[in-house]
Amino acid sequence: MIDETLLEATQKMDKAVEAAKEDFATIRTGRANASLFSKVMVNYYGAPTPLQQLASFQNPEARTLLITPFDRAALNDIERALRDSDLGANPSNDGNIIRVVLPELTEERRKEYVKLVKTKAEDAKIAIRNIRRKAKDGIDKSVKDGDAGEDEGARGEKELDLRTKSHTDIIDELLKRKETELLEV
Repeated sequence: MIDETLLEATQKMDKAVEAAKEDFATIRTGRANASLFSKVMVNYYGAPTPLQQLASFQNPEARTLLITPFDRAALNDIERALRDSDLGANPSNDGNIIRVVLPELTEERRKEYVKLVKTKAEDAKIAIRNIRRKAKDGIDKSVKDGDAGEDEGARGEKELDLRTKSHTDIIDELLKRKETELLEV
């Protein structure tokens, strides 16, 4: 019973770490990449659709991204969604492709991004701690109901704490890497 609880908690913590990695990837550093646009939603025939499903991406230069829509009818909708996004991008449309040139990051903007990354990292850690709390409640309930002994419950809690610490350490490492990437000029 306790092993199942620990396994479930570990799987959920792994998902929280993956979600943090995806969130970090959407925050812009010096180079333009397609993952910056993963959260951009386009109003495509009345339905909000992720940009990644509507177009292909090419990266000819460090700060330039070429977006080629699969359906030319969506060209203006994609351009509008990019313009409305918080990326600070100014897309230009030549009738076939959309060229997005991302502006150079200022020091002030870099510091804003660092704050945003720290907030996302803290959100991920909170999610991991919430998973830990629920798993601990499950272990305590098992011990209380007599499904597991007190020693087994104590070992389970110790193992849960180790897994929680390892996952929060991963988040801290990801944060440190992203922070140095952002502050690098």
